[in-house]
Amino acid sequence: MASLYVTSGGITDAPNRVSRTYAWIVFAFTFGLLISDYMSRQVLNAVFPLLKQEWVLTDAQLGLLSSIVSLMVGLLTFPLSLLADRWGRVKSLVIMAALWSFATLGCGLAENYEQMFVARFLVGVGEAAYGSVGIAVVLSVFPRDMRATVSGAFMAGGMLGSVLGMALGGVLAQHFGWRWAFVAMSVFGLGLTLIYPLVVKESRIGQLVAAGTSRGSGSLRTLYASRSVICAYIGGGMQLFVGAAVIVWFPSYLNRYYAMGTDQAGTFAALIVLMGGVGMILCGVISDRLGSDAPGRKINFAIALCSVSCIVLLCAFQLSPGPLQLALVGLGMLVATGTCGPAGAMVANLTHPAVHATAFATLALCNNLLGLAPGPFVIGLLADLIGLDRAFQLLPLVSVITALVFLYARRYYEADIQKLGRETEEHAVPGDSQ
Repeated sequence: MASLYVTSGGITDAPNRVSRTYAWIVFAFTFGLLISDYMSRQVLNAVFPLLKQEWVLTDAQLGLLSSIVSLMVGLLTFPLSLLADRWGRVKSLVIMAALWSFATLGCGLAENYEQMFVARFLVGVGEAAYGSVGIAVVLSVFPRDMRATVSGAFMAGGMLGSVLGMALGGVLAQHFGWRWAFVAMSVFGLGLTLIYPLVVKESRIGQLVAAGTSRGSGSLRTLYASRSVICAYIGGGMQLFVGAAVIVWFPSYLNRYYAMGTDQAGTFAALIVLMGGVGMILCGVISDRLGSDAPGRKINFAIALCSVSCIVLLCAFQLSPGPLQLALVGLGMLVATGTCGPAGAMVANLTHPAVHATAFATLALCNNLLGLAPGPFVIGLLADLIGLDRAFQLLPLVSVITALVFLYARRYYEADIQKLGRETEEHAVPGDSQ
């Protein structure tokens, strides 16, 4: 087993026993399934106008079809991730991917709103713990000093999947009908699901992620033992309220205010979402560089990202439709999603490696209950009341609250890391290994 080392900066895994090449292979295939996850989740957004017309739906009903997935992810991610930490992460990932892929096929076969709602519910059940378990697998094969980079890059898979889901879904829906958009996403997911366990072996990474459960409540207590880790959960989740709302509703915004068809709107919206994915990766790398010798700088960077995104998006949605507005929305998304890397690194640094899947499940819980689930639904409700354009004008104000949460965490972050290191050292048993 890989030993745990206590450092002045907290607790970290021992040097990995897998090669760097295999680590990147694990990343690539786990990243690929995350892309499938979000393709299945976000393809719905591209066909909103078609569903609205065919089934005569309100914006609130459409928003609920999106939010139910995030709601189920939020409710189930913690218990399912806890089971995955004990039962086997690779096996868990494969079962999840199979379920969401078949449920996506069910979306394509739905004959009415109620059937679509049930299928989307099952998509959410299947996707519930994938993000948290997947990122735990990926972090287990990379060194500590790459955590913000790897976290940001992995979570960018959600943005890339959203891009592909909306762009390809829009084109397929325009030329072949909206049902084929869902079928295509399902086939892609099922194909990757069959290949994944042949490449990513529990026996090769299990030594790095298994066990540790004998530490019991001592390890689990680190999930909520510090104020800064609680702020990381809350801040990371609230900032995604902004990104989720833009991802879900921007194709409809382009359809209504730019008179674009579903294919063109899906493609343009996908470019905006792609900017968000680039922001996750770029800001994760910058965060690691800034925090290499001063951990608190990562939180300062997150605060700056929240503030800048608020200003840029407020300006963007005050403008009339046109190239300048689209450019500012893209810039705003580039910055708004950048907090994912710093938040993920904070969670990893403040919790015991033995429970990282459960720690990221807690982060995913907040991401979904505070951001991904309410964002699309609230904006849908506001759109019914005051119009989608005015709803978007209010959206960036959420980032102000997020910045204040990270500012509070800044006061305790470095002290909480030191505390985790001391407690681990005090309870360590000579020769103990993970």
